[in-house]
Amino acid sequence: MAKHYRWRDAAGEGVQHLVLDRSPGQIAAEGMIVAGGEAPFAARFRLLMDSRWRTRRLSVAVLGNPAVLVLLADGKGGWTDAEGADLPDLAGVQDVDLSATPFTNTLPIRRLRTAVGKSVDIDTAYVDLPSMTVARDPQRYTRLEERLWRYESRDSDFVRDITVDEDGLVLSYPGLFERL
Repeated sequence: MAKHYRWRDAAGEGVQHLVLDRSPGQIAAEGMIVAGGEAPFAARFRLLMDSRWRTRRLSVAVLGNPAVLVLLADGKGGWTDAEGADLPDLAGVQDVDLSATPFTNTLPIRRLRTAVGKSVDIDTAYVDLPSMTVARDPQRYTRLEERLWRYESRDSDFVRDITVDEDGLVLSYPGLFERL
């Protein structure tokens, strides 16, 4: 059964809608992002994961741009583009991180099953929107409480304590997103 989620950005200028559908062996997330700010844009994405929340396929399109970014993952750290070309810079990565949505924080939170008080360092396939550029991004997730996680960028000073619901979806991402 599909569940619907909505977030607004902290400035109150953007909104996003996500449909999350879990079926045996697969989790599908489909979202629409309408971003405000100095460089407004709208984008849609579809993210397929296996039952263990490992990314298997991501497609992203920015409205008004004919290009569609497609990333394919084998669930073991191997990545290719839509044409099947290997993406060696992403070797070993398990999660994708879309810059304009808090949903992709759910992937490592659900996949890692970290105990309270423990930290895990990961690398993600970071997709910047609206440029649709992809880069390896080092991150750290620390479970502070049952539903409170600290997100840290390992290559900058960016840190946020993220509150999630019982399913690991973001409720509050201070300064960036709030669930509606």
